[in-house]
Amino acid sequence: MKKIFSTLAFVIVGILSIQAQHTTTGPIMTFEATTVDYGKIDKGSEPLRRFKFVNTGNEPLVIKSAKGSCGCTVPTYPQEPIMPGETSYINVRYDTNRPGPFTKTVTLTTNETPDTHTLTIKGEVKVPPVQESVPTGNGGIKQ
Repeated sequence: MKKIFSTLAFVIVGILSIQAQHTTTGPIMTFEATTVDYGKIDKGSEPLRRFKFVNTGNEPLVIKSAKGSCGCTVPTYPQEPIMPGETSYINVRYDTNRPGPFTKTVTLTTNETPDTHTLTIKGEVKVPPVQESVPTGNGGIKQ
């Protein structure tokens, strides 16, 4: 009796896993990396970074929206559907005129299930050194 139940359980699990493999359809957004580290950068440095992804699914991928966690983080994304097997990019601009460390996110909404992805940018904008004034010998008065 135990052998019958064990065999039956094994067959049911096998059938369910085969069905699960065959029912996985739709778009799948697969990222090369979901975090980009700017590292330590100078104030006013190049603000643009890119997140590369591929639609590894079997239906067109549609990005419905991309929202930065604050006004200093501005994402842009493809407006047209990304076909299966196609590669594309999410571009993110960070305001590099804001000195100090930062960690910001971008939330993407797509036609996948589940329909959201969170991307992260981080780094540190170096504080420019304070320049000391050099005395001119005349009390700073121009002659």
